[in-house]
Amino acid sequence: MDTIERENKKNLKVSKLADNIIGSEIIKIAGEINEKISNGEKIFNLTIGDFNPTLFPIPAELKKAILAAYDAEETNYPAAEGMPELRKAVSKLLKSKANLDYPPEQILIAAGARPLIYTIFRVLVDEGDAVIFPVPSWNNNHYTYLNGARSILIETKPENNFMPTAAEIKPHIQKAVLISLCSPLNPTGTVFTKESLTQICNLIIEENERRNPDEKPVYLMYDQIYWGLTHGKTQHFDPVSLVPAMKEFTIYVDGISKSLAATGVRVGWSMGPKKIINKMRSILTHIGAWAPKAEQVATGKYLNNLDQYEDFLSNIKTKLSERLTGFYNGFQTLKKEGFKVNAIPPQAAIYLTVQFSLHGLQTENGKLLATTTDITKYILDEAKVGLVPFYAFGSSEDSSWYRLSVGTCALTDIEVIIENLRKALQKLKV
Repeated sequence: MDTIERENKKNLKVSKLADNIIGSEIIKIAGEINEKISNGEKIFNLTIGDFNPTLFPIPAELKKAILAAYDAEETNYPAAEGMPELRKAVSKLLKSKANLDYPPEQILIAAGARPLIYTIFRVLVDEGDAVIFPVPSWNNNHYTYLNGARSILIETKPENNFMPTAAEIKPHIQKAVLISLCSPLNPTGTVFTKESLTQICNLIIEENERRNPDEKPVYLMYDQIYWGLTHGKTQHFDPVSLVPAMKEFTIYVDGISKSLAATGVRVGWSMGPKKIINKMRSILTHIGAWAPKAEQVATGKYLNNLDQYEDFLSNIKTKLSERLTGFYNGFQTLKKEGFKVNAIPPQAAIYLTVQFSLHGLQTENGKLLATTTDITKYILDEAKVGLVPFYAFGSSEDSSWYRLSVGTCALTDIEVIIENLRKALQKLKV
């Protein structure tokens, strides 16, 4: 009897939280893709919200500064709130790029966005509290669950580019203590308009004016980790710039993971009211989710030179826009050819929102594509293309929309992928 069999017979008990936590749908899809790749199949994996470092390397100056920091023995514990030089550089960046005034003492550094999001939930949300968030969106359901909170889901619409509106939030806001928003949005790559975000901010201000002083206000967590990666004429808007009174109620999530293609470098920051930032720091101290000291020192030095930062952003945005536009044009061509596909024009981030309206069609061998899972599998098996359905981000299971990620895609792959999709779609029949 092996170890696993012995453990199963013992029926080892774990906490209720661990026993009931939901696995990632994206990881399930990745498992199927990896199995096919290991069997020698050529798969175009457009599921990963990450970058291929050979196509999208981090800035050379940042890499050099990281290596120099390790050579200088910057390997002991960093300051609990983050290295002073990095927090000063972030403060300068925010003022220069976004006209946001956050002094270093209102900025907290952590190992990327995830621990910051977790601590924001821990600081603001008690067990049983309600959290409002749109779907599709990334991981809000899991963070809400980890806090024993209640989810209030806003099922967004394609006509609004899958961004929530004030009208959709308003019926629920009196029940909530936290609204979790992201722009540019993962998984859609779409952004808030100035008008829409202003309306949501005014709704929050109005609700907090209604509440008694002894009540917990409704806070806004605003994840703008992709804000450096806007495309074309797209503009990024943030709550405090639009409605200054929101500064009391807004906690931002930000960092270098996406704008500098540095997902593995693990340097993120949050800024907000000093009391909340201090409480977040206390929780992070116990978790130990600090960004590595060498990476912090290096990032601080890199961000102090905003000219090189701007040059890198310009370059990476061009490379991403070429891919997003290429896929968008490809999907529009397929649509014009009569296939039941669509795409929303690219706005930001590394994602394109695409649609496969194939429910009810049949494959060559007579198999009915009855569910989105069937369609996802068909695209993977026939076209050799891996995509993430929106139900993996909380949308309805019958949603026909998908996230297409371009961070690991070579430009030369686009034409091949569109042709693969064309051939797969041609095989389907009513």
